[in-house]
Amino acid sequence: MARWQPGAAQRLVVAAVDLFTEQGYDATTVTQIAERAGVTRSTFFRYFSDKREVLVAGQETLSRLLADGITEAPASAGPLQAVAAGLERASGAMGPANRELGPRLKAAVAASTELQERDALKSVGLAAAMTAALTARGVPETTAHLAAEMGVLAFKRGYAQWTESDPDDGTEGLAPHALAALEDLRAATASLD
Repeated sequence: MARWQPGAAQRLVVAAVDLFTEQGYDATTVTQIAERAGVTRSTFFRYFSDKREVLVAGQETLSRLLADGITEAPASAGPLQAVAAGLERASGAMGPANRELGPRLKAAVAASTELQERDALKSVGLAAAMTAALTARGVPETTAHLAAEMGVLAFKRGYAQWTESDPDDGTEGLAPHALAALEDLRAATASLD
């Protein structure tokens, strides 16, 4: 078994999601995940503290990308325009491997209460990062929080649409899906009165 192969973290994520889908979260062990990924248990623990953490692989990077996009949006951008810039920045980091993994990840999360709870915490973390970036731009706390929550919802809806769509549909990348979802949410808020 190779110890130091490139891409070990990604292979561990794919292996874990596949095993969670095939045999359930509770029945899957760290040893099985490591074996499926072609690495040792110690390599697994270098990347993740436990099998739950595999689900949130990349959360810190995603949070940073969303916040960076918001921070770098033009000064004249309103809160949702800044969120859109964050969505575009984060979407640019999502490639074919993310698209392929999406449906399997969704199935694994749907089958496990523990993974559903961890996924909810991931959403909270993404919203917190966007809220902080918006308040740093001078957006009032309540408005920043609402815009960030809309951003998380748009990202999740856009990601789901992207992973379920035909790769040859003419839409390249996640960004068009996430931005369309944000626009749909913006329109929906206008009908709340």
